[in-house]
Amino acid sequence: MVYKWTDADGVVHYSDQAVPGAEKIVTSSGTLNSMAAPRPSGPSAPNKATPSHLRYNLFSIESPAKEQVFYGDEVVPVRLGLDPDLKPKQEISWTLNGSPLTEQGPNAVTFALPTLARGTYVITATVTDSITGESQSADSVTFYVRQPSELDPLHKR
Repeated sequence: MVYKWTDADGVVHYSDQAVPGAEKIVTSSGTLNSMAAPRPSGPSAPNKATPSHLRYNLFSIESPAKEQVFYGDEVVPVRLGLDPDLKPKQEISWTLNGSPLTEQGPNAVTFALPTLARGTYVITATVTDSITGESQSADSVTFYVRQPSELDPLHKR
């Protein structure tokens, strides 16, 4: 027996273990390896892909670079490569370690992060179309901030 269910994010799952609310699906051999997708009954509609309003030739965080290290009081420059430009009713949102960044405004593709404490940071950019509700995120970038040692003879006070 195979069970099918849809999670809260709309993702369909299949399992041989029962889950509350799952639909039982009978397969010919009873294994997941030979399971075919269920076919809808009645006339089939043509397979139309939903047009996306978020098609970009380039959509990536260009700065900071992956695994880049910043030292001391350096300001961290942030730059998003985006081609074509944002369309009307689209906004960029930024997060740093999962928390929203709000100082730069909804359409900022470049800005600077002020002095950050020592640590590991992950920055992410997401474009959202307010008309369709679609959103697309660039690959996150991890970067590091290091502080000079107080014992370093080159450390300036």
